[in-house]
Amino acid sequence: QVHLVESGGGSVQAGGSLRLSCVVSGNRKHTYCLKWFRQALGKEREGVASIDDNGKTTYADSVKGRFTISEDNAKNMLYLQMNSLKPADTALYYCGIDPFATGPACQVDPAPIISRGDWGRGTQVTVSS
Repeated sequence: QVHLVESGGGSVQAGGSLRLSCVVSGNRKHTYCLKWFRQALGKEREGVASIDDNGKTTYADSVKGRFTISEDNAKNMLYLQMNSLKPADTALYYCGIDPFATGPACQVDPAPIISRGDWGRGTQVTVSS
């Protein structure tokens, strides 16, 4: 099992930036797909970004050009740099891992994580207008 803990959330004004961090520990396979996903109050989970063990990244259309996912393997850390934040980005942000996907199968959809992976408890991001 993989243990994930998010941090870095907060309250910012529209146009501001935040950097989310996620500590990834435990028994991680050599091939994997790490993701950030979010859930706003009263809405369904939404995939944000993914990165596989080869460093290939994918993004939801709603965050392309504004958010950047990255990983520091040496520190077992996953990051999400969020720029030009909008009120629509307000949500609880989660990091998660799908241990069975890599390459083209590593996409932003959080459903595989919910069904077969591990994820953290989330960090709140609030963007005011």
